[in-house]
Amino acid sequence: MTLKTKFLDSAKLAATGKRFTAALLGLALLASIAGVHFGSETVRAEAVAPTAGGSAFTDEQKKALGDIIKDYLVKNPEIMFEVQSALDEKTQKEQDAKLKAFMAENAKSIYRSPDSAVAGNPDGDITVVEFFDYNCGYCKHGLPEVQKLLKDDKNVRFVFKELPILSKGSEEAAKVALAAKRQGKYWEFHQALLGSKGQANEASALKVAEGLGLDMTKVKADMASDDVKNELLAEMKLAKTMGVNGTPHFLVGDKSIPGAPDDLHDQLEALVSDFRKNKCATC
Repeated sequence: MTLKTKFLDSAKLAATGKRFTAALLGLALLASIAGVHFGSETVRAEAVAPTAGGSAFTDEQKKALGDIIKDYLVKNPEIMFEVQSALDEKTQKEQDAKLKAFMAENAKSIYRSPDSAVAGNPDGDITVVEFFDYNCGYCKHGLPEVQKLLKDDKNVRFVFKELPILSKGSEEAAKVALAAKRQGKYWEFHQALLGSKGQANEASALKVAEGLGLDMTKVKADMASDDVKNELLAEMKLAKTMGVNGTPHFLVGDKSIPGAPDDLHDQLEALVSDFRKNKCATC
């Protein structure tokens, strides 16, 4: 699955109305520059072409053209599906090309940032990235699949990107997590908080941190520091630039898995195996 789901989402042609307009314009252009065969009738160019020296159709020509297009579409409605399919395919190819270029140019910040929170093998040959929120039910559902991947494959490097988009409590929990990272306890904290029940917020996150034996004075100081604030903002900015606005969102190379499907482990394992075999240049 490619990262078509979110990357450059604004570039997609979102409305069917736009596709319909594109089809009409295409047919109008064909009708205006050449004789076009509609059913059993051939329309000559001069019948619908703009007047000599002018740039606009006459009212009579507009009506004739509109009647021709309407008649053709009513008799051949399947053309709209063909136009939509072709447009979607073209848009996706453009997005895939932009994504690959973006991933190549920003591979370090995505996969190999020295400040990243890492689990698994820090020197692993393949890196998996997850954007997540501590209050995300799907992230909680996916945690056992991530744990299984790291247990089964000792050469996977797993990077976590904080994306606290669901509530103020999510942002508070993310700051505690980044503070825990500064004491070398990120993965332990992550599993404990994401695996717990109830709302994630400052209070619940601090309780987890305390249970892990962290220096709570340092945790609270780090939470309020510019370093933690800037790190969190940088990860959220990266997500926004990539168009990742939902959690969880997993990346391997230039492929992604949005959400937490029941076969998440199998999908991650397959991507890791494929990129390992083909020597991933970015991950």
